[in-house]
Amino acid sequence: MEATTAPGAAVTAEGLGLDGPHGRVFRDVTLNAPAGSLIAIEGPSGSGRTCLLLTLTGRMRPTIGHATVAGLQLPRRLAAVRSITGLGPVDGVSELDPALTVQEHLRERALLHRLFTGPVSPRALFRPRGERAEQTRARIDEALAAAELDLGLLPKGPRTHVRDLERTEALRLGVALALLGRPRLLAVDDVDHKLSSADRAAAWTTLRAIAESGTTVLAVCTEALEGAVTVRLGAGRPTDHNNDHETENETKTKGAAADAYAEAGSA
Repeated sequence: MEATTAPGAAVTAEGLGLDGPHGRVFRDVTLNAPAGSLIAIEGPSGSGRTCLLLTLTGRMRPTIGHATVAGLQLPRRLAAVRSITGLGPVDGVSELDPALTVQEHLRERALLHRLFTGPVSPRALFRPRGERAEQTRARIDEALAAAELDLGLLPKGPRTHVRDLERTEALRLGVALALLGRPRLLAVDDVDHKLSSADRAAAWTTLRAIAESGTTVLAVCTEALEGAVTVRLGAGRPTDHNNDHETENETKTKGAAADAYAEAGSA
């Protein structure tokens, strides 16, 4: 199957902010990134960075200011923005299922995209099963190649359960799943969380390559990649790459995320 890649989405924001039941989540975000950019949302845990990612992908409704994604205004066009964005794993929103295998995740996501996205022509409805299977395999291979996830290197190949994946492998699987829908904007949470320096550099290299191919990339991180369009949140707050315990700010932010996400509606 010949790959079809939609142009990336330009992202802008002016005075963007979000207040939740637990207080202010983020405020005064200004951004102007052309299509095909690598955008980094940098900040310590609890600074509202994941909530900003969910806001810019139409999964949360901002309470202050405005933004656009591919010319679609937020918060007015939440559903339209969701339809052109691909979201990687986010705790409490779009998590990987540890009980499923890598193969099961890929097949399930590819099936969902085939059934629920894009126009369905009469010819597509009666396409032979073998042809449909071939197109599904081609789409999966395309996404895996872009995410640079080699199933042959996993402990049990495609039958490896998510719970048995290393952190970098799970990250790449999440990217591949998001790319199956060929989004104009790819959103990835916690890019540098619990990764070694080498794995962190490799992950950024993959995301930069995806952006250079034309898909805009929005990535949450503790430390932004040099040269990325960077939005910094929580300036001056302590940063700890290895802290596994939630701070009070993290707990409040996650509570705000759950409440605001429920209000905006899921993708």
